[in-house]
Amino acid sequence: MALGLNDALAFPFVYFGIYALKDNNWSNWFAKWAAVDLIWAIGVAIVMGILVAKAVTWIDRRLQRYQPADQLMEDFIALSTILITYSLTEVVNGYGFLAVFVAGIVVQRSYRNPEKPLSQLHFTERIEKLMEVATILLLGSLLRLEPMLAYGGYSLLVAGLLIFLIRPVGAWISTIGSPLHPASRLLCGWFGIRGVGSIYYLTYALGDGLKGETAEKIAWITFTTIVLSVILHGISSTPLMNWYERRIKPDVPDLI
Repeated sequence: MALGLNDALAFPFVYFGIYALKDNNWSNWFAKWAAVDLIWAIGVAIVMGILVAKAVTWIDRRLQRYQPADQLMEDFIALSTILITYSLTEVVNGYGFLAVFVAGIVVQRSYRNPEKPLSQLHFTERIEKLMEVATILLLGSLLRLEPMLAYGGYSLLVAGLLIFLIRPVGAWISTIGSPLHPASRLLCGWFGIRGVGSIYYLTYALGDGLKGETAEKIAWITFTTIVLSVILHGISSTPLMNWYERRIKPDVPDLI
C-alpha cells in the first residue's frame, strides 16, 4: 500500500516542480497549486476511485445473476475498471493514478468471495510486469554514455538520496503502527525499481513545457537513477529474500 501511495501521490510535486521552474515568484502560482493540484485533484481522485469501483462491482454482481463470469471475463473486468476509473478521473481534473489505486482497494473489499478480487489482482500484476519490462527495454535503447557521465555527479547525488535515505525513511515512517516485522519494513523501504512511474512523470513534465538544458539534465538524472536502481535492487533482491525466507518468515505471519 505504501508503494502504491508513493506513485499515486507524486503528481502534486511534479506540478510544483514545473511551476517553480517556470516562475520563481511563488505568489503567482502557489495558491492555485494548493487549491487545484493538491486539494481538489487528490480529493476528487479519492471520490472517483470509490464511486467507479462501487459502480463496476454493482453491475458485475447484477450480471452474474444471469451469467457467471469465467476467468477470462474477470481479467477484462479488472482491465476495464482501471481504464474507466483513470479516464473519468482525468476528465474532472483529478489524479488518475490515485483513483485507480483507491478503486483497487474498494474492489478488493467489495466482494465477499476473496478469490474473485484475487484473480483480478493476478491479471493486473501480469500487466504491470509486462509494462515494466517494456519500459526498461525502451530505456536501455535510449541510454548514451556521454550524457550519463556529464551529469553523473548530479545523478549519484539524487540516486543516493532516493535509494539510501528518502525511500527507506519514507517507508519506515509510513508503516509506523503496522503489524509488520521490522525486517519487513526495512525491505519495503529498500525494494522497488523506479522505472515506469519516473518515466511517466518525466514525459509529462517534458510535454508541459520543460525544455532546454534543464530538461536534458533532469532527463538524464532520471535515466541514470533508474539504471542504478535496476542494478542495485536486481542484484540484492534474491539474497535478501532468501535471507528473509530463511530467518524472518517462519517467525511472523506477515509477508512482504
